[in-house]
Amino acid sequence: MTEFWYLTSVIAVLAGATFATRALPFLLLSRVADHPLLEHLGRFLPPIVMVLLVVYSFKNDAALSIDFVPELGCLALVAALHLLFRQALLSIIAGTGTYMVLVQMQMQMQMQMGLG
Repeated sequence: MTEFWYLTSVIAVLAGATFATRALPFLLLSRVADHPLLEHLGRFLPPIVMVLLVVYSFKNDAALSIDFVPELGCLALVAALHLLFRQALLSIIAGTGTYMVLVQMQMQMQMQMGLG
């Protein structure tokens, strides 16, 4: 088997597996979509996952450390933007961009002070 056909077949199998894992839950759960348990999970699971992600992202930082400032600042920004505009995409993009800028600024300050 030539390299082209090998790679093509691997990509096709991976694409099929990815499609199947995305489509099967909708096909298998279509009859019970309005079940109270699924409605309960659909309502409460996304906020719970967001809280877990926030807790996980803060797990290694000391609260009084200077390294904690970008995370706290961006958390406050994302919360404020979401409360004001209720636009998840705006909150995510602004929080991510601000975090990247703050981390870069923090790294440059540490390098200038001879700490990094």
